[in-house]
Amino acid sequence: MSMKVDKEAFYRRAKRLYSTWKGGDGEWGKVDAVVCAVGVDEEVVYAKSTALQTWLLGYELTDTVIVFAKESMTFLASKKKIEFLRQLEGVGGADKGVPALKLLTRDKDDKDKKNFAKLVDTIKESNKGKTLGVFARDKFPGSFMDLWRDALKPEGFETVDLTTQFGYLMAPKEESEVHTIKKAALLSSDIFDKYLKDHIADIIDGDKKKSHSRVSKDIEDQIQNKDNKLLSGLDKSNIDMCYPPIIQSGGNYKLKFSVVSDKENLHFGAIICSFGIRYKSYCSNLVRTFLVDPSQDVQDVYSYLVTLEELILSKLKDGVKLSDVYNAAMDNVKKEKPELMDKISKNFGFCMGIEFREPALVIGPNCDRKAKAGMVFNINVGVTGLSNKDAKDSKGKNVALFIGDTVEVKSDENAVVLTPAKKKAKKVSFILKDVDSEDEKENKDNNAEIDPQMFGRGRRSAVLDQKLRTDSTMEAKRKQHQRDLLEKMNAAALKRLQDGDQGGEKVKMRKAPVSYKTPGLLPKESEVKELKIYVDKKYETVILPIFGVPVPFHIATIKNISTSKEGDYTYLRINFFHPGASVGRDEPRYPNPEATFLKEVTYKSTNIKEPGEIAAPSSNLDTAFRLIKEIQKKFKTREAEEKEKADLVEQDQLIISSNKGNPRLKDLYIRPNIVQKRLSGILEAHTNGFRYTSIRGDKVDIMYNNIKHALFQPCDGEMIILLHFNLKNPIMFGKKKQQDVQFYTEVGEITTDLGKHQHMHDRDDLAAEQAERELRQKLKQAFKGFCEKVESTTKGALEFDSPFRELGFQGVPHRETVLLLPTSSALCNLTSWPPFVCTLEDVELVHFERVQLSLKNFDMVFIFKDYNRKVAMVTSIPMTMLDHVKEWLNSCDIKYTEGIQSLNWTKVMKTIVDDPEGFFESGGWNFLDPESGSEEEDGDSEEEDENFELSGEDDGSDFSESDDDFSEDSNLSDEENYSEELDSDESSGKDWSDLEAEAAESDEMRSEDEDDRRHRKGGGSSSSKSRDRDRDRSKHHKSPKKSSSSHHRTPEKKHKSSSSSSSHRDKHHKDKSRDRDRDGKRKRSGSGSSSHHKSPKKSKR
Repeated sequence: MSMKVDKEAFYRRAKRLYSTWKGGDGEWGKVDAVVCAVGVDEEVVYAKSTALQTWLLGYELTDTVIVFAKESMTFLASKKKIEFLRQLEGVGGADKGVPALKLLTRDKDDKDKKNFAKLVDTIKESNKGKTLGVFARDKFPGSFMDLWRDALKPEGFETVDLTTQFGYLMAPKEESEVHTIKKAALLSSDIFDKYLKDHIADIIDGDKKKSHSRVSKDIEDQIQNKDNKLLSGLDKSNIDMCYPPIIQSGGNYKLKFSVVSDKENLHFGAIICSFGIRYKSYCSNLVRTFLVDPSQDVQDVYSYLVTLEELILSKLKDGVKLSDVYNAAMDNVKKEKPELMDKISKNFGFCMGIEFREPALVIGPNCDRKAKAGMVFNINVGVTGLSNKDAKDSKGKNVALFIGDTVEVKSDENAVVLTPAKKKAKKVSFILKDVDSEDEKENKDNNAEIDPQMFGRGRRSAVLDQKLRTDSTMEAKRKQHQRDLLEKMNAAALKRLQDGDQGGEKVKMRKAPVSYKTPGLLPKESEVKELKIYVDKKYETVILPIFGVPVPFHIATIKNISTSKEGDYTYLRINFFHPGASVGRDEPRYPNPEATFLKEVTYKSTNIKEPGEIAAPSSNLDTAFRLIKEIQKKFKTREAEEKEKADLVEQDQLIISSNKGNPRLKDLYIRPNIVQKRLSGILEAHTNGFRYTSIRGDKVDIMYNNIKHALFQPCDGEMIILLHFNLKNPIMFGKKKQQDVQFYTEVGEITTDLGKHQHMHDRDDLAAEQAERELRQKLKQAFKGFCEKVESTTKGALEFDSPFRELGFQGVPHRETVLLLPTSSALCNLTSWPPFVCTLEDVELVHFERVQLSLKNFDMVFIFKDYNRKVAMVTSIPMTMLDHVKEWLNSCDIKYTEGIQSLNWTKVMKTIVDDPEGFFESGGWNFLDPESGSEEEDGDSEEEDENFELSGEDDGSDFSESDDDFSEDSNLSDEENYSEELDSDESSGKDWSDLEAEAAESDEMRSEDEDDRRHRKGGGSSSSKSRDRDRDRSKHHKSPKKSSSSHHRTPEKKHKSSSSSSSHRDKHHKDKSRDRDRDGKRKRSGSGSSSHHKSPKKSKR
């Protein structure tokens, strides 16, 4: 074995043991032999038996018995442990004051009966052979320990508990042991000074809500993180916590080390923190109390506790009784602070070493043992039940204070503190300042200058703001470019399909599950013989009795099970997989589908327990049901993991660069999280890839040759700055395949406390804003520098791309609306999770769905060159961004089409993949192009418009009530229709007087209609009549072309059109209704001419 034992230390300490024993003081003189038996129990952290093994050998040896006799030391252990102990042979002897060493190897065949007999004989031959020294509290479980105890029982040995004696024997530490404890104590101090203090301060300054148990877990994480700089210079495999860190606040205090941190949030009053580091099995401990806005009385008591601890250190010397130290301290309390007599802790500490607490050496009133040089004590001074009258809430009224250190007893001087963490009151106090805003005028100032035209209905004409004459020529060029792209795309796609790039994946045949390879492996349990259902967990098999024969079925063959109780019987039904069982799903492949399959089997058993039976017969079915469910769950979980890993591409091995100047970024978070909890870490670039190392020690490697897109998104307009890697092949971490990996850090407060009163001229706020600006700039430079260094070290093999924010548009790629940002090679959203990254090079075609002016949004579908790949979709893109998106796609040489319907893309793509040649022979993607067959579509649309108008006449009474029924988009469509009506009026050839007459008639009908609505409150019949009269007259004056162009508009909209003209012509008829306001705005914007008359200037245009 690679482990080595310190031979000199073993014989030196064994000699001390035998010297003390031969001295015959107290209990030592009563025993003839000493037995140390250690079993296997992972729950036992501290035990005298294991402490003795560690003290002598430096290691714990499980399932080992040591017998210390007058003439020999005998070890009984397994073969490997005996080989380890052979290092001690031939070194000791009588000349070193230690008896001979005997080693016995365990013999499991006869259950160690011969070995136990030898040990019993050794005990009998030692002195009188009657009395046995043992550790009464150590009772390890396990078969080996049970056999050993059974071997001792018949002999009738008397036992004497030597727990206290061995504790006092091992308490004085050698120089090497003290050196180890000093390392543990210094690490405890470093964790407190360099981590915990700042962590608590950050929670207090940020007014964060964090539970005691969460802070405790954070401290444990610091120890478990093997890359933590605080652990440098130590053997990290030998670092552990003595106990889970204890954090207490909020009036609920218990000054014990067996307390568990509760889930209450940290209260900003008195915060007690207790924790200890264990290094190479030797313990240390540290206790401190943080004070937040403490009153003067609390500060005075705390300062006195520090003074009292110094007094205890001055009294704790070699040869002094521990009770005398306690009495001296209590006398001082009685003299200086008599009010604390009932509130002070019951003892002032205890001795520690390999075990955290030695019960026999406590600084209390009843312990008369003397301190010895080299002993290490945990000194604790605390008070509970203090009342803080200045507390702001009920939790802060009850206060406890607790301080503690690890100290070493010296021979001629005061005890020395081994945990130098500062504990003076000013070093552990936090004074908070109340910052209140002066006034709230800023809200009024901010709201005063908001232009109402910027939002809401005032911006309804945004679609038409930039409709210039040059746009028509740009549109024509874009359409021509798109036609060229369509021809090229169809030709390239057909060639690609003919070349065979679309080959389907090979279907993997699963191996048939085998329960038992040989009949001899069939269990020989009583349930099998009794023809009961038996579940074999080891082989994941269910043995079912069928026609009197036990038949094994592997768990993979069982589809589902169900149980039911009906009357006096329990039924268990088991359904099996068979061909045709999973219609419509991915049916498993069967090696021999022509075989005979068992579809289902049902068992019935009575619930009635007969006299003499332990349980009812149905209990077998209940047990089988439960066990089958458990095994099925484990099997399915394992299958899912294997399936997840099945198609993983093996990555190259990361070559670590030893250069100190490697590009690195610190304090980055990773998405997706490695574990459920968010952890920060370091991203470092090496020779052929990146390595991310979390503070917990988790590692994620990303090879340069596996990166498809390396994206750097600065923090402009965002609350995070990030690096994103979209991978060619997914990698495995966090038990899942990941195609995207992101590293980011926050640059500001993600959340804002709306309860805080703020003022725009508050110095603190201005300073915070300035600090945030500086932080943003600093982070941007750091990330940019990192990207440039990586690009230079990889010699251009990896290049970082940044999104173009000015080209961004809103959309919903997953579940929430996000800002989609184009890059030179992709369209992405990286801020929200999961991310959206669409590679433009892989895109064959983009199709816009639901493109209608009556709708606010449209959808965008990405069809990929690989037709077997599922299409990507971005929904709910604002209609105002349609031209913007078209222009961007056109600049990227990507063909786009549009339509008013949403297609079933699963069926469309399946049709194409099934017959690609036929698809392209019939025109390919031309079926999506709106330019093809435009004349026929126009004719169809006119017929649909006529039908729509007829239906509107039948049930259009509801539309006359209010304009609120129409959305902004429907009004937008009106605006575009006005331009069409303008052209039709010009072609009709009417002069100015005719148009004036039409307008006058329209005004008369308008006033009549309003009178009807005012008196009848929207009566259906009269309203309908007025609309019919209005419609007839307007049709009489319109040209045929005009009539056909306005068929799709409702009567209400025609009514509004006439109202607009009268509003323009005569101010006397001015109305406050929404339709007149809107039309007035249209007129001001130059796009809202009436359909019944035009000004001469407009006619000339």
